Amino acid sequence: MTDFLFVSPSLPRAGALVLPLAEGFALAGIAQEADAACQGAIARGLAAAGFKGKKGQSCTLWSPGAHLSKVVAVGLGATADARSLETAGGNALPLIAGEPEAFVATDGLAAALVAAFAAGARLRSYRFDRYRTKETAEDKPKLVRLSLATAEVEAARAAWQPLDAIADGVFLTRDLVSEPPNVLFPEEMAERCKGLEKLGVSVEILGQAELEKLGFGALLGVSQGSARAPRVVVMQWKGAAPGSTAAPVAFIGKGVTFDTGGISIKPAGGMEDMKFDMAGAGTVIGLMAALAGRKARVDVVGLVGLVENMPSGTAQRPGDVVKSYSGQTIEIINTDAEGRLVLADVLWYARQRFKPRFMIDLATLTGAIIVALGHEHAGLFANDDTLAQQLAAAGAATGEAVWRMPLGEAYDKQIKSDIADMKNVGGGRPGGSITAAQFIQRFVDTSEGPVPWAHLDIAGTAWATKDSAITPKGATAYGVRLLDRLVAEHYEG
Repeated sequence: MTDFLFVSPSLPRAGALVLPLAEGFALAGIAQEADAACQGAIARGLAAAGFKGKKGQSCTLWSPGAHLSKVVAVGLGATADARSLETAGGNALPLIAGEPEAFVATDGLAAALVAAFAAGARLRSYRFDRYRTKETAEDKPKLVRLSLATAEVEAARAAWQPLDAIADGVFLTRDLVSEPPNVLFPEEMAERCKGLEKLGVSVEILGQAELEKLGFGALLGVSQGSARAPRVVVMQWKGAAPGSTAAPVAFIGKGVTFDTGGISIKPAGGMEDMKFDMAGAGTVIGLMAALAGRKARVDVVGLVGLVENMPSGTAQRPGDVVKSYSGQTIEIINTDAEGRLVLADVLWYARQRFKPRFMIDLATLTGAIIVALGHEHAGLFANDDTLAQQLAAAGAATGEAVWRMPLGEAYDKQIKSDIADMKNVGGGRPGGSITAAQFIQRFVDTSEGPVPWAHLDIAGTAWATKDSAITPKGATAYGVRLLDRLVAEHYEG
């Protein structure tokens, strides 16, 4: 684990030196001192390598002198803002991970930008290695200490604290999503939520008996084929000022800890990826950790529905009709369209019990959203333009992009059933992510009127097949930073 330190500017005596440089840079401050100590080797090396400070560009100079093991220059692009510093921190991390100690020449930057660089480096440093038993010392990162120079040490530490808490939430989500399904099943995932209690989050776990008594027929239908009992976890963070009468904000996550498709079984190829069909729930849990960790000034409720979708003699069948917690009946056409059934009961419960200001659900819901948007954007569906605009802005600010998709009566008609209030899939493959969202919306908009709601289909963004600047290959924790930003900018007070 790497310690992140904020220190007064001075030329390091050893180790690696990191230089964040914008386009058109001129070496200054510590960078200039280091170049002088190395008799101009840094400036010459950067020029010879054609380093221009472009975003994503990097250059490593080995043993340039002055007892430095290496100098790593990372480009900021045309503008040195929080996003570019965060990206540069992430790009720098793998280039210095083999060094015990590194020093970052951020002495010319504002404290908030120094903290952003540290945040990017920390986010990139994530590793899920708990099941590796034969990893050699050479394969493991060695970076123990990353020191960042700043003339505003206390201000940088203050800016770092919430970013560090958010990174803790991101890492919690990545851990949960990365776990194998024989380790992380509904009961175990619910138990891990109890770890949030140390942050001041209250955690309530509803088991099979409670869910049956409540009438969670849609959720229980999904779980009935599994030997693993379902759970619904209710997490509450009460951070609003004393006497506040504002309703809480609510986040709801789909938590299918493994999805075989049930009787409508999936093809064998790639089924191992279905361990991360609980990524929506994982994001909600990590978000609650982030908000509590930075002591967000708002009341928040997070709810996750945890099930395993398995084929067996007791499994739900195509053609079954189930009665949801809302009282609405659902004809099951495809047992692999199970996430929306879980969300249906949990969303209705969240609305009825907490009467929130808004509800946002997250789910790895449809392959159709990947066909539509690839892996660059999550699909955003909403019944409220203001909430949709706020989410789009938060996505742009954090790099967790969303793209708004349509809703409408024509799509809603496709889930009309001949024998029940609705069926759980629409008319075939066309518009599959949209008809899924239309299904979910039926458990949001009631006779009491609609509550502001957004649905994020994160099937294409929850898992990465290659490294990016601040996200190593694997679980991304998409949504933690996006939703934290949404809350921070619009709902704290």
